[in-house]
Amino acid sequence: MLKREAPDFSGCPNLVVMMLGMRARTLRAFRRLAGFGRKIEAASGARPDGLLHADNAIIYGLYPLHVGMRWYWRDIDALEAWAKSEPHRLWWSQIMADSGGTEFWHETYHMRGGMEAIYLDMTKPIGFANFMPMAPARGTMASRHKEWASPSVGDLPTGQS
Repeated sequence: MLKREAPDFSGCPNLVVMMLGMRARTLRAFRRLAGFGRKIEAASGARPDGLLHADNAIIYGLYPLHVGMRWYWRDIDALEAWAKSEPHRLWWSQIMADSGGTEFWHETYHMRGGMEAIYLDMTKPIGFANFMPMAPARGTMASRHKEWASPSVGDLPTGQS
């Protein structure tokens, strides 16, 4: 008999899940990705305020190398605060200045129904980019995310499967 379980989300009404990925297009990018693993582990190991859990070793593909992570946050404010602090702010400025042949993306999913994504220098669509029209990214992650978030958990559909 299979053990069937489901999480009780009632204690996390503002939960945000963020998935990130980096894909290497060049040898230089491969080296960049190889060095990023330790940095990601250190960042999540520091347990920033609001980070509930981190899965840091997701392999999306081997050729080209495409790796990523999934982080669970208490709320969008905690995620946004971390994104504006070190080391993330430094990483973001470095990749925006020179992607070094590295493609980068993230998608966020909010318990209240909001979603947000950004794709940098992608040569092949991933995630939402596979089926949604794309437009230039504007504003902050939080502003893009809150645009689509439901104001109340009560607005969410209920039911069990």
